[in-house]
Amino acid sequence: MKAPRQVFLREDIVKDLLHLRKPGMTLSGAIEELIEHEKKRRLLDDIRRIQEREERVELL
Repeated sequence: MKAPRQVFLREDIVKDLLHLRKPGMTLSGAIEELIEHEKKRRLLDDIRRIQEREERVELL
């Protein structure tokens, strides 16, 4: 793991992150979970878009 960098966040963003995190979870962990959620959402959007165009590809 690389050395930590300092990231400046607005106070309202920090409050939202504190509210969203699970008990015992760090802010870094909460951000990581949000990133993973967004990646999955984008993947599902891409899959739906492809299905709408009927460009289906058979997976091995």
